[in-house]
Order: sequence, then structure tokens, then C-alpha cells
Amino acid sequence: MVSELVVDVQPKEVSIAVLEDKSLVELQKETRNISFAVGDIYLGKVKKLMPGLNAAFIDVGYKKDAFLHYLDLGPNFNTQQKFLKQALDDSKGEKKIPSVPKLQILPEIEKNGSISDVLKVGQEVLVQIAKEPISTKGPRLTSELSFAGRYIVLIPFADKVSVSTKIKSSEERARLRQLIQSIKPKNFSVIVRTSSEGKRVAELDHELKTLLKRWEDNIVKITKVKAPTLIYEETARAVALLRDIFNPSFQNIYVNDVDVYHDIRDYVSLIAPGREEIVQRYTGELPIFDNFAITKQIKSLFGRTVTYKSGAYLIIEHTEAMHVIDVNSGNRSKGSDAQEKTAIDVNTAAADEIARQLRLRDMGGIIVIDFIDMSEVANRQKLFEHMTKAMANDRAKHNILPLSKFGLMQITRQRVRPAMDVDTSEACPTCFGSGTIKPSIMFTDSLEEKIDCLVNKHHVKKFALHVHPYVAAFIKSGRFPLNWKWKLRYSMGIKVIPNQSLSFLEYKFIDPDKNELDMMEEKELK
Repeated sequence: MVSELVVDVQPKEVSIAVLEDKSLVELQKETRNISFAVGDIYLGKVKKLMPGLNAAFIDVGYKKDAFLHYLDLGPNFNTQQKFLKQALDDSKGEKKIPSVPKLQILPEIEKNGSISDVLKVGQEVLVQIAKEPISTKGPRLTSELSFAGRYIVLIPFADKVSVSTKIKSSEERARLRQLIQSIKPKNFSVIVRTSSEGKRVAELDHELKTLLKRWEDNIVKITKVKAPTLIYEETARAVALLRDIFNPSFQNIYVNDVDVYHDIRDYVSLIAPGREEIVQRYTGELPIFDNFAITKQIKSLFGRTVTYKSGAYLIIEHTEAMHVIDVNSGNRSKGSDAQEKTAIDVNTAAADEIARQLRLRDMGGIIVIDFIDMSEVANRQKLFEHMTKAMANDRAKHNILPLSKFGLMQITRQRVRPAMDVDTSEACPTCFGSGTIKPSIMFTDSLEEKIDCLVNKHHVKKFALHVHPYVAAFIKSGRFPLNWKWKLRYSMGIKVIPNQSLSFLEYKFIDPDKNELDMMEEKELK
């Protein structure tokens, strides 16, 4: 299987698509400079204690208070509080960050203790985002801070070495444990990840020093700010996603932004020396998602109804409590003699598509699937095993239950971020839902007026016009196409680019530096 990563960087948003054999399996969209992302560390303040829930609500600057449960404080919470108290102590006239290796580790908090025993209203705490704000809920927090790398995870205020259980060789586990124990600083725990198997001491030592520097460079901020405030911002989403999923099967990583290109290239050179050549800068005229047929896949895969094989289709409904998926055979044979065979064929193909949809939409929580009824127990067991295999590559923690007597399959899947929801319907860009528009035959005349405004009023002599593919085909058609007439009439350079993300009468003017020009032009016309 060939895996590829395509990164589309826009002024306000970054979109990241993961392709497996050219098929879209993961999609992430995030606003640039997003706050309250998983991994971000905040200096927060206790707003309210909830003894009944054994939890506290923490003010981290979000519109809703964040939730911190007693079990998420971490066993070494007392040591962290001692460190924070010393760092914020201004009795000597100067706040100073204490040295973690010289810090005395205090006894662990009780496993079955009460939140009221360790926290007070108004108390300042160091917390990390464990789950992003979802729906009406604020962020979920943890006080057990961690800095994740490709090979190891660094955790301050503890002194242990843990090795991933997925590393089966006892000799390798012992080697890694001894190696890390010899190079790690005191009072820092290290979790050795599966990807560290077989790695040399130089690679692990380099990453350990990188993570330590990340801790030291950011923790000094607590002496200069007041709660609530951001202390550490997780790595850019493109790099963070790459860190978690990078493996030898990656053939190419395409990026359309020069800065992000360099960030990703530097990161790949760090975690996989010699493989940085797989990172390529995309400079084509077509939008990067259009070029790799991603836009078309997004529009076909994110609707309420998803067709997947020989007319069979899924209906996907999202509710506050769960996600519900209904499997339909469509126009497949309904003959009684072929009913069981049809059911197992449609259900097996549906399992593959559902596994893809769960990753693609990042659906979490409870998922209930209504498969087509099958009378044979062996077929139901076969479907359960097939779904387990189909979801084997899903990085999110999940649990699958066999089909119930009602033919329903229940899946729980880890929910860390809000489910991806892409509206595939296109709003009319001209009437905005009023139902009346100007004659569409006049659209090209309207475009020419805007081109005239750009050239003669704003003195823009070179730009690209992004329009729907059908409109682009019309503009370029004929012996003397419209775009050539515009070039001759206005003595300027114009490229007409078909853009699948635009609706029928929508357009964008883009300058050579990839900046959009139409907003400036619209204001001038008004």
C-alpha cells in the first residue's frame, strides 16, 4: 500500500489529506493558529470544585471552563505543585524556575482520593489539553504533562522508564530501557514508543535533548504571565499528524506552502535521515486538492448518503449521543436464493467503507451500525472478523462488539477532536438563498467588468482567475476564446484555472503570490 500526504495551506486554514493507494482515508482541517488544541499546555486557575464528580472546572481562557478529573491529575501532582509554587514565589523579588533534576519528588497522591484534598478555588495549576472542546463542552484536561516525539515521550516530575508493550523482543526491551535510563535526566520519566525499536543511542539521545529543550524554552513563561494563559503550543498540525503516522510506506508528501514545506522537510530529516526527498513543494496551477483528485472524493464521501459498491449505499446520521449508520443493498438482487450471499457481499464491502469513514470523519464515541440481516451465524461471525481486520490500521483506540440478535454492531472509538463535518451542498453564490439571480448568460460580462476594475483601477497586470470547471471550459472554448480576447483588450496576463471547490457562478482572483484579490476589488465597485 502506497501512502501519501497532501497539505493544502490557505491563509486562514490548513487542510491535510492522507491517501492510501490514491484513496482518501483521513482528512484534517484546522484554522491556522488554533487555540486549545490537543497537547497545548496552559497555566490555569481553579474556578469551581465539584466533589460529587470528584473533579474541578479550570479557567484556561476558553469561553467554557475546562474539565479536570481527579484521576487526570497524575500521581506526581504534588511534585508539580511544589515546582509551580517555587517558580511563582516572588518573596526574593525575582521569580526563578527551579531545576527539575534537583527537585525532591514528593509522595504520589492517593488513587482514591478526593479533589478537595489537593485543589482549592483560585489555585493555579499547569494543565495540558487532553481533548479539544467538542459541541457544548469545554476542553478536557490532564495535569500529567507530556512532550511527544517520534521515538519517545518525555514526562516531567517523575522518574520512570516505560517501554511500549508492542515491542515483543525481551532483549530489545531491556536494551532500550537500559539505554534510556543511562541518558535521561533525573526526575523525568520517558515512555519509549514502538517506533524506537532498533534505533541507535545517537538518534534517541538527539530527540531526548530536543524534547528537554522544548520543556526548558517554554516553562520559563510561567514567571512572566498571569493565569489563564498559554504556556506551550503543540507542534503545527501538519507536523504533529506526520509524527504520529509516518512510516516507511510513505512515498510522497506534497505541500503548497514554502514555509510549511521547510517545516515538514526539517522534521522528516530529523526522524528519518535520508528520506527528506519525499517532501515535495507543489507549484502547479491547479489547486493542490484538485490536482490529486481529493476535492472530488471529499464531495462524494461526506454527504449523508455514501455510495460504495454496485449501487449499495450507507446512510450516516450524527446525533449528540452517537453516530448511526444504516447499510442498504440498493439495486442489488433481492431473490430469496441469493439473499444471504447478497447480504454478506454488501455487508463485507460496507465494513471496509465504514472503517474508512470512521477515520475520514474522525467519528468518536458510540457508533451503531445496522447491517443487512443475515440468517447464518457463521456469516455474522465472518462479518465481525472482517470489520476487526478493516479497522486494524485505525490509530484511534476502539472496541468492536459482535452483531447483536437484532443485527446491530456497536463500536466505541476514541474521541479526541470534534468529528469532521463537511457540508457537500453548494450554496448559490449569487442569490444566497433568495431564489432569484441575475441571468447566468451575463456572468462572463460581469467577470469582464471586474477584470477591467482590477487592471485599470488597481493596476494589477498579472493574475489567475479561478472558476468552476464548466465555466473555465466555456471561457477557453472556441477558435478565439474569451480569455485571449481579455488578454488583448486589457494588455495583461491572465490564467483561467478550473477549481472544483467553487460552485457554479463563484470565482476568485489570485495574484502571483497566491493572495486573493476579489475582496479588494468588490469594495471598489461598491
